[in-house]
Amino acid sequence: MLDKNKVKLGIAPIAWTNDDMPDLGAENTFEQCISEMALAGFTGCEVGNKYPKDTAVLKKALALRGMEICNAWFSSFLLTQPYEQVEVDFIKHIDFLKEMGAKVVGISEQSYSIQGTDKAVFEEKYVMNDAEWDRLCSGINKLGRVAKDRGIALTLHHHMGTVVQTEAEIDRLMANTDPDVFSLLFDSGHLAYCGEDYMSVLNKYVDRIKHVHLKDIRPAVIEKVKKEHLSFLQGVRLGTFTVPGDGAIDFAPIFAVLEKAGYEGYVLVEAEQDPAIANPLEYAIKARKYIAEKSGH
Repeated sequence: MLDKNKVKLGIAPIAWTNDDMPDLGAENTFEQCISEMALAGFTGCEVGNKYPKDTAVLKKALALRGMEICNAWFSSFLLTQPYEQVEVDFIKHIDFLKEMGAKVVGISEQSYSIQGTDKAVFEEKYVMNDAEWDRLCSGINKLGRVAKDRGIALTLHHHMGTVVQTEAEIDRLMANTDPDVFSLLFDSGHLAYCGEDYMSVLNKYVDRIKHVHLKDIRPAVIEKVKKEHLSFLQGVRLGTFTVPGDGAIDFAPIFAVLEKAGYEGYVLVEAEQDPAIANPLEYAIKARKYIAEKSGH
């Protein structure tokens, strides 16, 4: 049973409107998205490309529906941009989050990322050398201190097609960063996608996890992506991901580990699909019912 006083439930707007492929959900408005999130029983969300940039406008729209912002993706380029430039962009991003009342920021290192390209996601992922690892970890520690000074917890979203994807890469990242200023954004779906043991990662780092994405997978689609050398985005269109309760992952053990560790923060449904095929409200309700059944929340 997840502690309702410590754990909040959120959902990502990417099921309604896809930032990487704007044609997916182009017809869905911001107001429809957050209204349906609330209707399905969620209280938190991340930030999508249709969200108002004006914090006063955004706060009012969310407050009307009993919703709040809990995190927002930040693309870092610590390997390919001067650190000073990354920090300027990062501060602007976390100042927005702080104004919205969020406690967490999730970064993804997008240097050499193939997630938004047509490259085969299983064959063409970039692998860092030692110097690049040093640069990444050093940069993350600096950003972590900047975030902590502003009351925001820095997490990194390990992600298919990026330089931090596998369990070994997560291990190296965690071993060379400061636990006082840096934590992990745990995503079951991305680890399952690349064939890693997501329970192993969760058990190892549960005390350093500050945000959780609940993402499920469809193994038959992943097999097709692998066999046909497809890109990450081609896989998304075909239905690689789905909501908890609709795919192959059993989330009960995940909830049990989080509960035992006294996890505090958001668990957030994030499952990008084609909304014309997977109706976002229907799937949000399906996820909410499954979470209630498996976690007691």
